[in-house]
Amino acid sequence: MIRIIRVLGAALGGMVGIALASANNELLDGMENAGAFVAAWVVAWVVVGFAILPYLTVVPAGWLVRQVQELSTAEFVTAVVGLLIGLLMGLFLGLPLSAFPPPLGTWLPLGTSLFLGLGMMGLTVAKRADLILAAEAIGLIRRPGSEGTNGSLRGEPHIVVDTSAIIDGRIAEIVASGFIYGTLVIPRFVLDELQHIADSSDTLRRNRGRRGLDILAQMQKQSATPVEIAEDEIPDVAEVDAKLVTLAKSRSRVILTNDFNLNRVAEVQGVRVMNINSLANAVKPAVLPGEELRVRVIQEGKEAGQGVGFLDDGTMIVIENGARLIDRDVDVSVTRVLQTVAGRMIFAQPRLE
Repeated sequence: MIRIIRVLGAALGGMVGIALASANNELLDGMENAGAFVAAWVVAWVVVGFAILPYLTVVPAGWLVRQVQELSTAEFVTAVVGLLIGLLMGLFLGLPLSAFPPPLGTWLPLGTSLFLGLGMMGLTVAKRADLILAAEAIGLIRRPGSEGTNGSLRGEPHIVVDTSAIIDGRIAEIVASGFIYGTLVIPRFVLDELQHIADSSDTLRRNRGRRGLDILAQMQKQSATPVEIAEDEIPDVAEVDAKLVTLAKSRSRVILTNDFNLNRVAEVQGVRVMNINSLANAVKPAVLPGEELRVRVIQEGKEAGQGVGFLDDGTMIVIENGARLIDRDVDVSVTRVLQTVAGRMIFAQPRLE
């Protein structure tokens, strides 16, 4: 294709050179070696046409096609709509501007239409996420999968799920309990990361990745909560956490995760976070100082003389002077409750008989 364009450019350049030489025939009449000059002139234009025409036609067209191919469907649709709106506005403004005397009456309408068309196209692409959310809110468009497998209601939240929440394993039980309302959105790049973990050479990571894939497949088949695989591409963002936040902003601003750092980043950017660890801590039974519990001491604590036991929900109980009671079920009295980032710890003392 480039070769054909170059040949056409050479032919066009030769024609331009001959035309210019013919237009200046009077100057050539008195010139010595006019024939050689004209031949060199035409050859020069042939070379110019051969070299430049591809960069005026094929190269810009190829760049434009690549840019359009990189656009997502939402970006392309909003760009076309914005361009049409801008051109329509330019048409309405161009009618009174065409009444000006030439050349203003000729160029002002054209410049106004071009400015408004390109400006509205850029504006709609930049605000495409908000425009799509607004269109969904009034029912003009619906995302694929938003209906769900059981006809979920319009306007339901779309919860973007992180890799950590999938490989954690508890998400399946939470979904089965019915506490999550809406559509779970699994981005394609999260699936890729999950697949990478499942192919890891480390046995523990490989098992966690495979369990996550099994849980995801189970939720797709058996869960009453719709699961959508999002094909959204975010080429301008490299990190997975940043992609999750960006995707959540374009959906319903909700992320389901267990990642502490992602939790903080998302909250700073105004994205609501559903943290499974926070949920687990919230549903643990409340224990107050002075309450009596029965617990089995299973090991020594960090401090001298301490014993450690666990409640049924996994809460750690540190028992003062409990080291001598290891492998025994004892009645203890709660002295204080400490809430940490890792969870809740209970301090207690053996009940005096």
